[in-house]
Amino acid sequence: MSATAIYFFSEETPFKPKKVGALRVWLSDMINAEKHQLGELNFIFCSDDYLLKINQEYLNHDTYTDTVTFDNSDKDGLIVGDIFISIERVRDNAKTFKSKSVDELHRVMAHSTLHLLGYKDKNPNDKKQMTAKEDEYLAKRNF
Repeated sequence: MSATAIYFFSEETPFKPKKVGALRVWLSDMINAEKHQLGELNFIFCSDDYLLKINQEYLNHDTYTDTVTFDNSDKDGLIVGDIFISIERVRDNAKTFKSKSVDELHRVMAHSTLHLLGYKDKNPNDKKQMTAKEDEYLAKRNF
């Protein structure tokens, strides 16, 4: 599939991403660089409360978070997933980390996509590798 198999939706937020064509190419290039094939990838931008409900219902976590990723692939090397991103958390994190909201959004998008590509972040070594990969792909944005 092509980069057009990346879709963007909004739930309980008026947020709409900018430069969706460039975002699709960037994310598709990331998937290809990691030697995976894109099936279908859905980004659902939402409110804090919407994502909290998902976190509670599907993961039994009663906390706010910036993203929840669901891997829907039934085949190794094929990326099929749904990525929910709280726009409120992204904006708050951008303030906390003194970065631009768009840069934080792209970091979270890369982070979640990297999870689908098999990267983990539960221990310090994995977290370090994940952050390095995020930085690598953020540096490759040309928009």
